[in-house]
Amino acid sequence: MAGETLASSGSQRLRRALAAIDAANADDPNRLVVRGERRPKELAHAQLVSEWIERLRPDASEALRLAARAHHLRRWSIPRSDYPQGRRGYLSWRRALQRLHAQELGAILRAEGYDDATLRRAQDLVQKKDLGRDEEVQALEDALCLVFFETQLDEIAARLPEPRLLDVLRKTLRKMSPQAVERARALLGESARRELLDRALRS
Repeated sequence: MAGETLASSGSQRLRRALAAIDAANADDPNRLVVRGERRPKELAHAQLVSEWIERLRPDASEALRLAARAHHLRRWSIPRSDYPQGRRGYLSWRRALQRLHAQELGAILRAEGYDDATLRRAQDLVQKKDLGRDEEVQALEDALCLVFFETQLDEIAARLPEPRLLDVLRKTLRKMSPQAVERARALLGESARRELLDRALRS
């Protein structure tokens, strides 16, 4: 009975933390249409990443579930335009965003009484530390890429010439595990986008 109570308490804490992350992301002034519904962009994006994590890693740790929901926590607070153009400016912006996401997530987790180990682990996952070596970081990256295919590929395909689109696809595929690549192919079905994806895989 004590074990059940402890598990229930942990589950409630996770739900409260996820709700707090959602409440913060609901302030996003940007909008995204997902499955026919117009919603705050980062709120919708975070919930989709959470869905993919549940599919990819049903055994996901609590830290991974928290990081999936908070990976872009209040992202709009640091606009890309605050940093110089070019790759160096882009990388500086990305590092600043990762610090922001980790700090904002840490504040929420401390408020919910999470232990330091879980808090630090969730922050490391948000910042994608040890990408390529850490299985949970890879799972998060896979989920992010699959959400990209689900929500952004059509828009990008409509505005980029085919050679550039294939380059974007190749770069995205290089970040994904073989299992996630197969998920992406299944997601796109028998479509023109699937044909482009397969061409990118072959090249």
